[in-house]
Amino acid sequence: MQTLLPLLARGAVLSPFKRPRPDAAFPPNRLVLPGVRIDLARLAAYERACGFPTGGDALPLTYPHVLGFPLAMRIMASRAFPLPLLGLVHTSVEVTRLREPAATEEYELAVHVEGLAPHRRGTEATVVTGARVDGSLVWESRSTYLARHRTAADTRTAAGSRTAADALTAADALTAADASTAAGARTAAHVSSAEPKPLPVVAEWRLAGDVGRRYAAVSGDRNPIHLHPLTARLFGFPRAIAHGMWTVARCLAEQPADASVHLRAEFRSPVLLPGTVTYAADGGRFELRGGERVHLTGELREHRANSA
Repeated sequence: MQTLLPLLARGAVLSPFKRPRPDAAFPPNRLVLPGVRIDLARLAAYERACGFPTGGDALPLTYPHVLGFPLAMRIMASRAFPLPLLGLVHTSVEVTRLREPAATEEYELAVHVEGLAPHRRGTEATVVTGARVDGSLVWESRSTYLARHRTAADTRTAAGSRTAADALTAADALTAADASTAAGARTAAHVSSAEPKPLPVVAEWRLAGDVGRRYAAVSGDRNPIHLHPLTARLFGFPRAIAHGMWTVARCLAEQPADASVHLRAEFRSPVLLPGTVTYAADGGRFELRGGERVHLTGELREHRANSA
């Protein structure tokens, strides 16, 4: 399996020179890798690391992401990609499987950047990965990656706050505070009632400190935030954190899935290692929680043409 360390190093060197913004130019090229064969020993190691049964004919739903990730990294670590690789946050993934890809088939992989979009915390890029067999698409994913930076809304909010504060008299400020408190209480009550109830707990998992290293060995993703507490602290984490795609795969190992299926998952907060999490599920919906904190939410549903 291709090591991603040189690409990580290149991305790290270029990151300080990137100036992310939603209207920036992004690489228009599509990277294609034909003739991809599955290494069955590596596939089995991946299945064991994520909790999938081994030896099946079909690839796990998330495995083509692992196959295509080196191509995605080549794009995101390039000079032409406008978002800095350092600090880039994987915020969501959508997968559409049109049929079950077999472990013995030959694949053509292709990756491209679909576009950039404004996000309340910065700029988000959508990276698309596809797997084809004999020219026909069998699997496709869309991953969103967020680069955090100050936005125009941040600037307007700060300027508006200063102007409003200057204009208020003491009496006005008291009145405004009372109104704001009442409005805030109404909003909080509305949000609380609108939030979905937690899904029923199915299992509790105790995650060892080496989960990130074991997943890195089978996926090739050796981002230092996942490997060791010392390297994770360099990026602001108190301990190593689990790979987002490992958390999705671990949940999917517990979920029955149709041959033709659509997955949507959102990464809400990092999973610190070692740690304890609860896996909760109801029908096709699932989530991973640590106490009151939600780490991951997702949903599996049958894929129908033009429905994803």
